[in-house]
Amino acid sequence: MKMKDLRKKIRRLEKRLREGSQKLAELKRSLEAAEAVKALKAARKSFARAAAARIAEARKPAAGKAKRKLNLSPERRAQLAAAMKARWAAKRAAEASAVEPSAQPPTLRGL
Repeated sequence: MKMKDLRKKIRRLEKRLREGSQKLAELKRSLEAAEAVKALKAARKSFARAAAARIAEARKPAAGKAKRKLNLSPERRAQLAAAMKARWAAKRAAEASAVEPSAQPPTLRGL
């Protein structure tokens, strides 16, 4: 092989190696940047979850007194049930009477 051809091949090989190392460095930099972005997103997500958990904890009602169970006799319980049923029936009747006038079709006056 001629000297000129050998020099040319060596020059091309050196150029390819130099460009390859630059490309490798560039790929490594982009990989590091992508990892940093991923870590940042994970940290934000973790912080958001922790904040949401703290908010949910704050919204929970404080453990107050337990609801007292009424110690009623069966007669008193029946009496209260009857009173509530009467109250609910009166409420339904009042609602029905209030709705009835508007449910009637309008009359034609002056014909």
